[in-house]
Amino acid sequence: VFHPSSFHCKVKYMHCVVPNSYVLCNQQIFPLLHVLGANGILLEYEDMYPYDGELKPLRANDAYSPSEVKEILKLAKSHDLEVIPLIQTFGHMEFVLKHKEFCHLREVAMFPNTVNPHKEDSLKLVIAMIEQVMALHDDLRWFHIGCDEVYYLGEGEESKEWLQQEENTIEKLCLAHMKAVASHIVSTHPTVKPIVWDDMLRRMSKETLRDSGLAQLIELMIWDYSPDLDVESKGFLIEKYQKCNFSKFWFASAFKGATGVNQCLTLIGHHLKNHKQWLKVAESCPAGIIRGITLTAICLQALKNGTVWFFLQSLTQILFLNSDITGTFPGNEILSLVSQIAFHLKSSVDELLENNRYVTGWFSPYHRKRKKIHPIMIHHFQPDAIRLLTKWTVLTEELQTAMKKIFYTTAVEEWIEENVQPSLQRLQGTVDDLNCADFTWDCNV
Repeated sequence: VFHPSSFHCKVKYMHCVVPNSYVLCNQQIFPLLHVLGANGILLEYEDMYPYDGELKPLRANDAYSPSEVKEILKLAKSHDLEVIPLIQTFGHMEFVLKHKEFCHLREVAMFPNTVNPHKEDSLKLVIAMIEQVMALHDDLRWFHIGCDEVYYLGEGEESKEWLQQEENTIEKLCLAHMKAVASHIVSTHPTVKPIVWDDMLRRMSKETLRDSGLAQLIELMIWDYSPDLDVESKGFLIEKYQKCNFSKFWFASAFKGATGVNQCLTLIGHHLKNHKQWLKVAESCPAGIIRGITLTAICLQALKNGTVWFFLQSLTQILFLNSDITGTFPGNEILSLVSQIAFHLKSSVDELLENNRYVTGWFSPYHRKRKKIHPIMIHHFQPDAIRLLTKWTVLTEELQTAMKKIFYTTAVEEWIEENVQPSLQRLQGTVDDLNCADFTWDCNV
């Protein structure tokens, strides 16, 4: 077991889209994370930060106010949670480059994901973002500047022209921008160390990485979210980075999204297997080179105690075999209701509308179009349709009420529209068609 005293755990906590989040964090989230063993939060603000001045267009409608940010930081500190801000400065810049004020800074004009590293205003933009975030954060030791998945780098017109020059490569272009951003932080805030995601550096040669001088400026966060993470290859990768003069490393598991972009429920087994592999990587590393790991709160105790498989068995049983989930953890009501919808809504509607012989035989699309149904057959499934519609309508209303305590209205609307409405509308349409159907047979006709 790699003990927490040497394995400095960090919690990856992506930007919260919650109203009055500081109240939620104070009463539930932060105390829970602290009890579970976390001692830090990697906080990716994206468009939730209260950018001002020329950066004001970046702010989401529900962005935090400066006072809310201060309160969140105060509450984190009171629960011994060190905050590390994360601001994307290269790739994943959609929340910036989608705006007309900054779209001219795109690497490829069509795509808002990557900033153009050739333009002086690109560096000025990311520095302005960093400085505004720095202004509300005191006593920072680390600042994460992102730089992962810089897609389409080198495909912009200026990059194509630049790459035609002898000895210019995409690797050097990537390293130059990272180094420029990191150099600003180090020179302006000498007590703050920049952190960078490692994926853009993995395939670079040792010579290219070493000669860039980037290792003197940053610490790397190595991420891998797969349950079958290759421990040996990760060891070789770390050795390579060490030979390129990188001395301190962070690991990163997934917060969410690593098991599918439209996943309703977290696949706990997936992430716990991932952490089991990261524990093996940590055990194989030389002492003192690992700063910490970003992870989901559900896995904190597994890392802290090394009891991965116990948690895998018990939590999987709770989540997947018992849809009637109860508990006192924050969001337990939402988890219970979402689980019922994820496991039973679509299947129950499909069972009625596609497998019930009275529906498929006597109320098919042909009959529904002509609004005709045998008067006997309606009694075989109309009560079930009404019962199902009532059940899922009530449950949906309960879920909306629970979600609105935590999420903004737009987030609630999106989730309901994508995960509930398709099945609910099919059911409602069937009930409506039944109400409009002619099921009287005139014996004189």
